[in-house]
Amino acid sequence: MNNVLFENIRIGEGTVIDVPSIIGKPPRGRREGELGLSIGKSGHVRPFTTIYAGSRIGDFFQTGQGVSIREDNVIADNVSIGTNSVLEFGNNIGDFCRVHSSCFMEMVTLGRHVFVGPNVVFTDDPHPMGCPRYKECKGGAVVEDYVKIGAHATILPGVRIGRNSLIGAGSVVVDDVPPDTVVAGNPAKVIKKMDELICFKGFFERPYVWPPYGEESR
Repeated sequence: MNNVLFENIRIGEGTVIDVPSIIGKPPRGRREGELGLSIGKSGHVRPFTTIYAGSRIGDFFQTGQGVSIREDNVIADNVSIGTNSVLEFGNNIGDFCRVHSSCFMEMVTLGRHVFVGPNVVFTDDPHPMGCPRYKECKGGAVVEDYVKIGAHATILPGVRIGRNSLIGAGSVVVDDVPPDTVVAGNPAKVIKKMDELICFKGFFERPYVWPPYGEESR
């Protein structure tokens, strides 16, 4: 069993592609080599991952097993995509983001230092299926820097999640989220400010005073 490497791909020095993976697969309707694919240096793509042509991926990139990354994705440096996650087309992911296992994203923008917990789903189409102009409608969510999204949250199309906010596990986010707030529930509502969080064990004054959060995130 071997890797399948298509034409017009560039893989940076020190990046490891585990067997078996498919790298540079042409999207539907495109010929092999028509679109390029670049993956930066010192990354690690783990087995059973498929990365389509037409994306640009930065340095120190990591995937878990079984990741699927479609075309038109722009992924910055030091990004991790967890096992069995699916990145459909049109995502833009900033530096130091971690997308955990079994997540789904399409047309989503993530800022820097965003954490996306396991099984988070981002939607981008308010009227599935088949609206011929859904790409021009609300589109995917915009998630600003330092946001933390808990496991099994669902983020509806077109919402903006403000800087340094926290989305509770299992929440359904239907409206914009103000910066520096905690939201939870279905539909998600503001329940407190970030600086009202408590470290239950008393190890810290409050959660997220450690790097890269703290003063830098404000």
